[in-house]
Amino acid sequence: MMNQDEMKQAVAKAALDYVSDKIYSDSIIGIGTGSTANFFIDILTKLKGRFDGTVASSDASAKRLKQHGITVYDLNSTKSLDIYVDGADEANKQLELIKGGGAALTREKIVAATAREFVCIADESKLVDQLGAFPLPVEVIPMARSHVARQLVKLGGDPVFREGVITDNGNIILDVFNFPIDNPIKTEEQINNIVGVVTNGIFAQRPADVLLLGTPTGIKTVTA
Repeated sequence: MMNQDEMKQAVAKAALDYVSDKIYSDSIIGIGTGSTANFFIDILTKLKGRFDGTVASSDASAKRLKQHGITVYDLNSTKSLDIYVDGADEANKQLELIKGGGAALTREKIVAATAREFVCIADESKLVDQLGAFPLPVEVIPMARSHVARQLVKLGGDPVFREGVITDNGNIILDVFNFPIDNPIKTEEQINNIVGVVTNGIFAQRPADVLLLGTPTGIKTVTA
């Protein structure tokens, strides 16, 4: 039986196999952030030379890619991404996600929005019937912290300031606890409409296209 790290490694390899048939010499691959994405970055070197380069969703991922000798582009210098590979903190069967445990949710959401295909990779513990057991990250302009927190309480959540964390964009994170999400698309929109919110970690308006899950007995593929 595989442990969690072994499942992450296995699903990263499955993602590599999945994308290898979908990339060309001029392809640009979007790369996510977090432990599972790191496993994917580490084995992406096997395809080095078969694609043009990457766009990273965080400074940390960009640094790791460059350490492997993989080209990293600024998103503004690219037209679109062929594929985006990233993990998730939670995923439901509609492939709607919660992301942002690593505080990179805004850039992750931007990269996902520009990709033709979003491949989510995770271990099986991340698949849930309803989003919300994982505290929902919300990136907030610092001066709006108290205002946004009050509005999140009105929506039924319990926001907690993530101490000591500044995003790559210079903002702060509020994690919303005790917040079951019945309608992810509606809730994503409601929170994003709060003045001072940069974005929230619900990926429902742009969900994943395919979810590759690492399980103790192998890889499970989930499509909406």
